[in-house]
This record gives sequence, C-alpha cells and structure tokens, in this order.
Amino acid sequence: MSSRADAVRRLVAMAGLAALWNGPLAAQSAPSQPAAADTAAKQADPPPAAANHVETTLAGFKLTGFAEASYAYSGRSIGDSAIVGRLYDRLQNRFTLNALAVVLDKPYDPAKFSAGFHGELLLGQDATVIQSNGFNLGAQADLPHLYVTLNVPTASGNGLQFKLGRIPTLLGLEVIETYANPNWSEGNQFIYVENFTALGVSVETKFNNYLDAQFRIINGWDQVSDNNNRKSLMGRVGIYPDAVTSLGVVGYWGPEEAGINNANRYGVDGLLWRKLGKAAVWLQGDYGKEQANAALPDPTRDAKWWAVGGWVTYDFSATVGVALRGDYVNDENGARTSLSPAGSPSAFPFNTGQKFGSGTATLNIKAWPNAVVRPELRYDRSTLAAFDGKTNQLTLALAVAYLY
Repeated sequence: MSSRADAVRRLVAMAGLAALWNGPLAAQSAPSQPAAADTAAKQADPPPAAANHVETTLAGFKLTGFAEASYAYSGRSIGDSAIVGRLYDRLQNRFTLNALAVVLDKPYDPAKFSAGFHGELLLGQDATVIQSNGFNLGAQADLPHLYVTLNVPTASGNGLQFKLGRIPTLLGLEVIETYANPNWSEGNQFIYVENFTALGVSVETKFNNYLDAQFRIINGWDQVSDNNNRKSLMGRVGIYPDAVTSLGVVGYWGPEEAGINNANRYGVDGLLWRKLGKAAVWLQGDYGKEQANAALPDPTRDAKWWAVGGWVTYDFSATVGVALRGDYVNDENGARTSLSPAGSPSAFPFNTGQKFGSGTATLNIKAWPNAVVRPELRYDRSTLAAFDGKTNQLTLALAVAYLY
C-alpha cells in the first residue's frame, strides 16, 4: 500500500504538539508553518516546557500524544460494514476507537554535534491499515515513527542531519496523524498515490531561509523488511520565496513489488502552499508510473496514474474554522486501486483502470482546551459502480481528538 526539514512538515511531528495546537493545520512535505517533529530543532529552541514525569527521569525527553474516536455513516456501504475506498473512516455505522498515540521525543541541537530521537506508538484501528511488511506488533498497534537523528554542525547554523529508522513519507500534504490535517478523513492522494512510511536513512539540511532538501535511501514503500533485493530512493527540495509561500517538489524511484527487482516505480509530487489572511490554500499534483510486472492488474503493460488535489482553510475565530478539500485521481491501469486498500473490506474491486474523486467539508471546532471536534461531510464519485452497485456515495462523520 502506498501513505508522514521545513516549516509545514514541522506541524506534522508529534514533538511539537503544543505548538501545532496553537497554529494552523499542517502539511507533510511543503514547509511553511512552524514546528516539525523531525526538524523542530532547526529553529531556535523554544522556552523549556514544564517538566513531566519522563523529563524528570530522562533529561530532555518530551512525552506527548493524542487520542481520537469517531463515527461514520454511508448509505451505500458494503453489507452495512465497510465504506469503500476509505482508510480510517472505513467502518460503516460504527463508533470507532481510532487511535491512542504515545510520542517520545528528544530534540537534537543543530549548532553542535548532537543526537536526537523520535518515536511514536500508535494503538487503535488506525494502526491496522498503515502497518508495514516485516513488522508486527499486533492487529491494532504500530510504530509509524521510530528514528535516531545525528546532527553535524554547519556554517549556516542549521546543521546537517542524518536520520536512521522508520520515517514518515516526504510525499503530499496529509499525514498519518489526522488531527494535524485540514480535514479529518484522509484524501484519495494520501491513500492511493503516496506511501505512509519508509525504513532507511535520510540526509537533510536547511541551506538558508529560502531553500532546504532531504534525500533518502529506503527499503521501499511501507516496507520494514525489504521485499526485494534493491533499495528505493526519494528526495525533496523545498523553496520558500517569502514567509507566506512555499513549494515542495518530491521525486522517487525504485522497485516496490515483492521479489521483483527489475520493475521500477517512479514519479514526482508537487505541493504549493500560500497563506491569505485568515485563509490558507494548498495545491498538490502527483504523477507516477510503474514498469510492467506480475503484480499489476495487467502484467504486460506499464501502469500510469496522476492526481490533483486542493485544500482551502478559513478560521472564523480562534475556536471555529472550516476546511474544504477536492481531489481527483486517474488510475489509468488500476495499479493503485485494484483491491486496495490491501486486505481491507473497504478495498475497491479488482479493476484495470478507474477515475475517481471526492469533495469534503470539515468543521474544526476547538472550543474545549486541548480538544478538537470535527463534523464532516464527504461525497465520493467513481467511474466504477463500487459503492454498493452505484458510482457515488455520501458520508457523514464525526471525530473527536484530545491532544496531551
């Protein structure tokens, strides 16, 4: 299955939960806003937080996390049990224990030789669908973040970071931790044209206020234990022309199918962010291709796909905001959606190509300290009659998260 060094990615990581809570919602790969798990230390260190129990026993370590539960309903589910094409909101007419996340973080110091650590234990039904091959903590548990950072100081003061372990993807806006996304449900680009995590080594640096970069060598998309004999590559360049604009471009290349070394998957992802007063706008585009191999719906042909998505958020006040999302995926050969999400009752049927998209509106209500309430309305449409024999479906959902 495909899925987590800049300001927007700084919103993603759990180490900055408190900073994230008081700021706008995050992007995964287009840095533009304050705070990031893996890169927060590239900025000036914030004032020390009040010591918690972990900090009193392990100096410098921070313990944070979140808990989330939800309910989702669609009139066109399969057997009143599964909402087709969905990830965390895949369970029809069910109250769901989505996640309990426990995050342990030790920042590094970018100004000197130093080391940091970041780990996240995720429990609940969200963990079931993001697990990687070769790592199993049980049906409802996972470690989506678990890596060590080694910093080498540089003349710029930002340092050069080497990260080793399981690291969230560089692709796209949305992240595994839904509270950090503009909308509650994950969009089609997150589910079908991106990986969630990767195990490997990442080399990262911020050159100046206008440019940063990351380069990774990994076992493959969502692979802890490599499923073939070759490694995959992924890299990103972030450009920041001013304080309210950012552009991130990601490229990837490598074989991703089990036991197949000579069929590469490769492509590009672009994410543009712009702040407009109380509003923010993101535009994301993806193009991918996989060389012909036995794992594709049509093993005799190369597979292609492309996708576009847009988000608009607007804050009516400090406690109420709205997020709108639209996305469109052209899975020309069924490579990304045939029987996916893999192993899930919400998987699309076997197909050799489809076009599909969605429109989503989410209210983000933060009237209660440390909590966010998120009612959501979503409409999906496909060229396949995948939704209980129909080509469209309407879903209502409500999610509640608490950050600690």
